Amino acid sequence: MAVAALNMDVTDLGAKDFFLARQPILNIEQELIGYELLFRSTGVNRAAVTDDAAATAAVIEHAAELGLHNVIGSLTAFLNVDAAILMSDVVFVLPKEHVILEILETVELTPPLMRRIETLTEAGYVFAIDDLVQESARTDQLMPFARIVKVDVLKMPVEEIAALSASLRQKGKKLLAEKVETIDQFKLCRDYGFDYYQGYYFAKPDVLQGKKLSASCVIIMQILALIIKGANNYEIVRFIKQDVALSLMLLRLVNTPLCGFRRHIASLSQALLVLGDRQLKRWLQILLYANPNSNRQSASSPLMILAATRGKMCELLSQKIQPRRPNKSDTAFMVGVLSLTDALFNLEIADVIGQIGVSIEIREALLSRAGFYGGLLLLVESAEKPELLSPARLNEMLSNFQLSAEEFYSVQKEAFEWGNSVSENMSADEQSKH
Repeated sequence: MAVAALNMDVTDLGAKDFFLARQPILNIEQELIGYELLFRSTGVNRAAVTDDAAATAAVIEHAAELGLHNVIGSLTAFLNVDAAILMSDVVFVLPKEHVILEILETVELTPPLMRRIETLTEAGYVFAIDDLVQESARTDQLMPFARIVKVDVLKMPVEEIAALSASLRQKGKKLLAEKVETIDQFKLCRDYGFDYYQGYYFAKPDVLQGKKLSASCVIIMQILALIIKGANNYEIVRFIKQDVALSLMLLRLVNTPLCGFRRHIASLSQALLVLGDRQLKRWLQILLYANPNSNRQSASSPLMILAATRGKMCELLSQKIQPRRPNKSDTAFMVGVLSLTDALFNLEIADVIGQIGVSIEIREALLSRAGFYGGLLLLVESAEKPELLSPARLNEMLSNFQLSAEEFYSVQKEAFEWGNSVSENMSADEQSKH
């Protein structure tokens, strides 16, 4: 359908003059249910709010071209919208069954806009009130049309969170806690009846002194160490067979569409032969996060998806920067995946990588974000949290690697799609067992 022009200047922004932050949203069971997609302009000479609204509008207008579906897979996208987007026909480009529209706190609620929100609600679009810290006459206007209310818990004392959550629950609203960055914050919001949680609290380690890895994780670590040292397949198979669950998981994995083999792989020896050291090392790293004996097992684990996506993004960036050095891209993948093992095992990351025997380059990247790989990891991590990354700083980081914003977004999109496919294929395999 034809899309009406927006009442803002997005033409000079450029369809790909931005980067994307994909912030995970989990339910009370700690399952990933969606992402808030934050599109940030890379222009350094504009007002931030105008830029970001324009970036979002440009993305919506070019949704098919830019692959919005690839970014979220089958999950739900939470999108910030302002009056210009809501009043235009751009909004009809969005699949209403996979999108929740967040009304920014800066939006002026004029009578025409309120009628438009009512019309869109009747058409099946779902709205959320964004960044609420207290109820007001303004939020009272929006409340009849909002299914979800997002509460900025960082800005509120505990007693105010308790009172506000009780009031909103009485109104029948689903509650989403924003900016949840620690396990303690999650537990607090859970106790006050919040339904959804946005933030990277699940990616923070709760370090336990004297904690030991599970037997399966130890075996995976030992296998990774063997591969790095160049051990033969016989020795690797012997180690894998020590853990029946790991053996079965690896065999199921090589028979999914992810690996692309046309014939059925029936044995571990055959699996190692067709995979090769490079692919085996890659899948073992990811299987750490889906370990059946891990406290955080699950193919849909947000930690696993984040680790897989980080690894792929580091790999793709390395390929773009140094296309004739494939070994560097393999190392970059490993740095990205292993960067979250402290959160996975609740151990200091130095203790985790000490059990694998990684190279000095990998060690320096993970411990101090130093060197080529550390720079890649820092860029990827920074883009996950746009509130901490100014356009000027992003452009500086990209220029250090001679990358454009368009190239960076292309890498993000491909990595997001790959991470989604890993989760979906492994989830389908989990379901086939039951």
